[in-house]
Amino acid sequence: MAQLKAISSSSSLNLSVHVPKRDLFLSSNNVSFAKKSALFQELGARNSELQGDAVESNRGNALRVRCHKGIQVVASGDKVTEVYEATKTKGLRGKLNKVVLAYSGGLDTSVIVPWLRENYGCEVVCFTADVGQGVGELEGLEQKAKASGACQLVVKDLQEEFVRDFIFPCLRAGAIYERKYLLGTSMARPVIAKAMVDVAKEVGADAVAHGCTGKGNDQVRFELTFFALNPELKLTKKSIYSRDRNLWHLSHEGDILEDPANEPKEDMYMMSTSPEAAPEKPEYVEIGIVAGLPISVNGEKLSPASLLSHLNEIGGKHGIGRVDMVENRLVGMKSRGVYETPGGTILFTAARELESLTLDRETMQVKDSLALKYAELVYAGRWFDPLRESMDAFMEKITETTTGLVRLKLYKGSVSVVGRTSPKSLYREDISSFESGQIYDQADAAGFIRLYGLPMRVRAMLEKGI
Repeated sequence: MAQLKAISSSSSLNLSVHVPKRDLFLSSNNVSFAKKSALFQELGARNSELQGDAVESNRGNALRVRCHKGIQVVASGDKVTEVYEATKTKGLRGKLNKVVLAYSGGLDTSVIVPWLRENYGCEVVCFTADVGQGVGELEGLEQKAKASGACQLVVKDLQEEFVRDFIFPCLRAGAIYERKYLLGTSMARPVIAKAMVDVAKEVGADAVAHGCTGKGNDQVRFELTFFALNPELKLTKKSIYSRDRNLWHLSHEGDILEDPANEPKEDMYMMSTSPEAAPEKPEYVEIGIVAGLPISVNGEKLSPASLLSHLNEIGGKHGIGRVDMVENRLVGMKSRGVYETPGGTILFTAARELESLTLDRETMQVKDSLALKYAELVYAGRWFDPLRESMDAFMEKITETTTGLVRLKLYKGSVSVVGRTSPKSLYREDISSFESGQIYDQADAAGFIRLYGLPMRVRAMLEKGI
């Protein structure tokens, strides 16, 4: 194992530590750790694809990794050199016993492992949440984590919990951020952070860590969840396309997307076919909904995660759910992102359409107004805020009658509603018909219009001196 040493640092490799009754924001400018050259090549190549980092060979066996954050690391030789005895004593910045680190297997989070050991003299337990990012993202993680110096890797399958307890409540609420964003990353972070708190308790850790930068939204989402679920827990943080994938969506940022005038390249998309290349024949799909939550596709009842996964396949095939937007980040700046949410787009369309049958005008208007605030809370990382929980209780109550079937037509990027039925429908053909009936007499409209328009009539009379 080669000795790796930071040879330059103008970086924003920031780590924050949350300790009981105080917050510390730490910045690492000197990093020294041990790692294999082969591992760095693998990690560097993987990170280069997603983060834009470069990996270069240098003087034969030497390896240079130029990190996106400004740290340069040089490795040479194949002999094992253990540079960490810090776990036995106090580290450079203090002492922690055990830290649970949110771990992706990429270069950034792999670098944090030895940094934590050196600076806090602690054991590091790497934690990876399976929220539907794909099997390929999970392969070889244990080997990478241990090669980085971690004592253990914990992987938890959170897919069903993610869809059932986080995605479906947002769907029921109709929560959309700034008219377009279906909150894919925003919903995933609290379920991951919640699991980290649980793992910390299981392994006896006294701290948790994540690798999000202060420039984005995710730092807030992680840390607010930690504050809400365990305020006494200590915490640490670090910071071509940047992508985030889970069962709900795939987001793309960076590279040419940083200029909002640039059209996204077709080879960027991974979950959806180009609408131009989608099938020439439309496909019809029927969504079954009970009390505002989807339960079936084309008559087949499925678990939440299975249902969403199935709709992702169907929607992706037809180019459904592509969104290109400029959004306002929580920290104040604007950012441009492209999102793929095929199954989610189908479900949002179906749920909203069914509400046209089951909700009256006043209820729908109040629900829509609260949905905006609900989305803002989720986007801002306030999932466990009592306000969102109270709003969720309201959403659950008013959608008790939102039960029925919605039939949709998928064709070359578009989702069209072609039919909807509900046993709780407020739509009555005998009332809505233009023919006179016993329930609604058109003659009643004349008196209603005179009363409804009275304020406008009085104002016009005043202006004309009548």
